[in-house]
Amino acid sequence: MNEQKRVIALGFFDGVHRGHGALLSRVAGKAAELGAAPAAVTFDTHPENLIFGSPMPLINSPLDRAELMRRYYGIREVIVAHFDDRMMHMPWEDFITEFLVREHGAVHLVAGHDFHFGYKGEGNPDRLREKCARLGVGCDIIPKVELDGITISSTYIRTLLAQGEIERANYFLGHPHTLTDTVHHGKKLGSTLGFPTVNLRFQPGVLIPARGVYAARVWFENGESRCAVTNVGVRPTVDSHGEVNVEGFILDFDGDLYGQTVRMEFYRYLRGEQKFPTLEALREEIMRNAEETRAYFRGREM
Repeated sequence: MNEQKRVIALGFFDGVHRGHGALLSRVAGKAAELGAAPAAVTFDTHPENLIFGSPMPLINSPLDRAELMRRYYGIREVIVAHFDDRMMHMPWEDFITEFLVREHGAVHLVAGHDFHFGYKGEGNPDRLREKCARLGVGCDIIPKVELDGITISSTYIRTLLAQGEIERANYFLGHPHTLTDTVHHGKKLGSTLGFPTVNLRFQPGVLIPARGVYAARVWFENGESRCAVTNVGVRPTVDSHGEVNVEGFILDFDGDLYGQTVRMEFYRYLRGEQKFPTLEALREEIMRNAEETRAYFRGREM
């Protein structure tokens, strides 16, 4: 039996959007009330990947998902469960009694109106509520959350990101779309053009947003941040390999970030990916994009 008492949010939480926020905020409030740790259970891979055998591109890596829950909603512990054959075949009652209560010390559970769990998804909000009542465990079921008449969902936000509608995606997320990665060596294009750059990669299985150039902000390990003109794509002017890369040209900064773990936040889609006739033409365009980016962030409270 786990000694630590936890109030646990249940779900996959891809994107950690405003709908998820309703669950996570409830967990934080209840945990404070009960003197328990605010926690969330998520899975390392989307259950549909194993159940249907079709990979679903995710908004965030598990690392970003956990960090967003901590940063925006005060979730202290994110339990990343391994979704394997055992988990897929676990009876729904065992998921509550063995996994959540015995293994993780759940004293109160919070789930969304459409949460299904256990073998063949036989566990549902009604069964969860009934079982919790029998066990003396608290339970809240959170109704669907709408914004402008649209039900907030990870599926809808994935579509927005794929179409380059980053500002609308951020509106439904409730925070900027985020990518955290360790800076690796790129093609040294930034130094050629006169900007320090960070080269990042999306983790396998993470959705790549619409290719093009974004107004972004990069957060460093020391807590400082700078605006950046960020290209998501294959860099057609300088590269013929066709591998999607994330390259941030950092504005008003001088230094080498190689090896640091940085957080890139995407705010506005500036233009589609283009091939320029010369490096000089590319540099001029990036200078224009830099001014657009500065103008976007000027006057914004960051």
